[in-house]
Amino acid sequence: MIPVGLPHFLVLSAVLFVLGIFTMLTRKNAIAVLMGIELILNAANINFVAFTRYGAVNFGGQMAAIFVIVIAACEAAVALAIVLNLYRRSQTISVTEANKLHD
Repeated sequence: MIPVGLPHFLVLSAVLFVLGIFTMLTRKNAIAVLMGIELILNAANINFVAFTRYGAVNFGGQMAAIFVIVIAACEAAVALAIVLNLYRRSQTISVTEANKLHD
């Protein structure tokens, strides 16, 4: 069995990050864009925890990961409010219709 090391976590994190960027750039649905942002934040969490596990830092990665999770929860609440407002005004959640919110 191959031992799992830091490079394995970094590759996993890079794959999640690229998938998140791809999702954000290719989807017009606001919910899918938010899912892409969550993938990017999860990639950052994996990096924080992996560097803590295999590095010299004692607990900074876990604290940073908890911070990112809290920020993601706040971001989800604000984004949900924006999506609901967008749907209420235009009856769609397409991000191309978001320019109507400034009126």
